[in-house]
Amino acid sequence: MISPNSKPSVVAVILAGGKSSRMGEDKALILWDGTPLLEKVCKVADECCQQVYILTPWPDRYLSIVKKEYTFLLESNPGQGPLVGLAEGLAQISADWVLLLACDLPLLDSIIIESWVSQLTQLPSDVFAFVPKQDRLWQPLCGFYRREALPELQHFIDRGGRSFQTWLEQVAVQVIPVDRQCSDMLWNCNTPNDLLASRGEA
Repeated sequence: MISPNSKPSVVAVILAGGKSSRMGEDKALILWDGTPLLEKVCKVADECCQQVYILTPWPDRYLSIVKKEYTFLLESNPGQGPLVGLAEGLAQISADWVLLLACDLPLLDSIIIESWVSQLTQLPSDVFAFVPKQDRLWQPLCGFYRREALPELQHFIDRGGRSFQTWLEQVAVQVIPVDRQCSDMLWNCNTPNDLLASRGEA
């Protein structure tokens, strides 16, 4: 874990409130090399950030698989999507930057994430987000968001906005280039077939 005195302050918010409808079971609890996906993501986040938060409507479900050092944030309006989740996280956290992570990223690499963290000090103050972009699509669930983005984000949500892709096209974002190694890291498992394929069983 980086020193609490490092600047800027960076914390992780891991989203664990999705319906997992395509998977058919809670993705956060799926085992990857014997470890629940949520626990794997938490461990990487813990290596790169000063604090790890888990945003979920059902913290009791995950108490047995996360360390006591991690903090649960209760998702007050579940089912609204990750953009609303980001807003809830930013509203409850005082750090300079939030690293937003999905709970289904089994290939997260702490070395890559730490290299991105090191670049945050170089960003202009008017940049609200630092996000990978791949094949013309943002990869917002492995991206960094400045606390000052909250008013603009909340205004977008209040007008009915729920699309991360749309919001990121409207605010100042610094693109994180995605090479092959980063592309592999950003892979997530959405369906049982994805899971089987990743294990060479499909």
